[in-house]
Amino acid sequence: MDYMKAYKNVLDAFSLEGTIQEICPYGEGHINQTFLVTTSTKRYILQVMNTHVFSDPDSLMKNICYVTKHLESKGIETLHVVFTKRNEPFLKLEDNSCYRIYDFIENTVTFQKATDPQVFCNSGYAFGEFQNYLKEFDASVLTETIPNFHNTPIRVRNFLEALSKDVVSRAKECEKEIQFVLERKDTLNLVVEGLQDGSIPLRVTHNDTKLNNILMDADTLKARAVIDLDTIMPGSMLYDFGDSIRFGASTAAEDEKNLELVHFDRSLFEAYTRGYYTAVADSITPKEVELLPYSAYLLTMECGIRFLTDYLMGDVYFATKYKEHNLIRCRTQFKLALEIYEVLDELKCLVKRIQEETK
Repeated sequence: MDYMKAYKNVLDAFSLEGTIQEICPYGEGHINQTFLVTTSTKRYILQVMNTHVFSDPDSLMKNICYVTKHLESKGIETLHVVFTKRNEPFLKLEDNSCYRIYDFIENTVTFQKATDPQVFCNSGYAFGEFQNYLKEFDASVLTETIPNFHNTPIRVRNFLEALSKDVVSRAKECEKEIQFVLERKDTLNLVVEGLQDGSIPLRVTHNDTKLNNILMDADTLKARAVIDLDTIMPGSMLYDFGDSIRFGASTAAEDEKNLELVHFDRSLFEAYTRGYYTAVADSITPKEVELLPYSAYLLTMECGIRFLTDYLMGDVYFATKYKEHNLIRCRTQFKLALEIYEVLDELKCLVKRIQEETK
């Protein structure tokens, strides 16, 4: 595909420096299409926004602008939104397709898998610091871009609805996975119930804290910037912690077909927890500390349920490369969730020890 030709009119609408030299696909995101744009003077990230997933791009971009402006005011390196020539944070065409551009943050790398415990510890500290940077931010200005994004009971309800409809007749292909959810669906309510009764504080959270959403300095491997801010919303810090563990403390990729390679790495859990807890030690509540290990199980189950639900619906949310892609993804999550659940007591003791050592 000739990307230069396909996106010339889009790029012409933005205030870019230099002459455009190259456009090529970039990254491994599931939701938006991402391209690296190289000009004669600098580089940019162009994204085709997924308006099926994010149906209110205006509010989404307002959220991102609010948060990045807040971070910039504190001297924190963050995404920088490039405005259009009409001084708008994104471009919406007549066909309702939407595009945005960020400055490319140079000399950084991302990791799809945590192989170095220190890198994972650094990412834990970065997401903890991100939580701290936003603790004084006025959450009332934010729109909930995906309502009930981490409301696991509602995710279960969506799964049950997709199962009952079975619109593409796939339920027969995943009976084992369906049963796995049905047997555990009543173990997934603790955080939502805590938010509802006030025992867990509502915070501004990232809500998609995968390791590859942190840009690491290419030389020092220390965190430079937290990216992918589409799901910045009010929520629980447990969502952020749990999702980081789900993605980073697995020994295999999210879509690994050989489940014998998929395991929960407790040493990586410890590394991340040390980094994260060090950053949030002064603000985390006893209830949140208690539920840190559980949140890893919860978010892993939730993600697996989302993959399975999407598979039953015909792959309408996550980008897939083949028919069974979402089913493969859900299997890795369920394998991981089971291993986490089996060692929850050990993880609680580990968190307590880290807490004592950090005092």
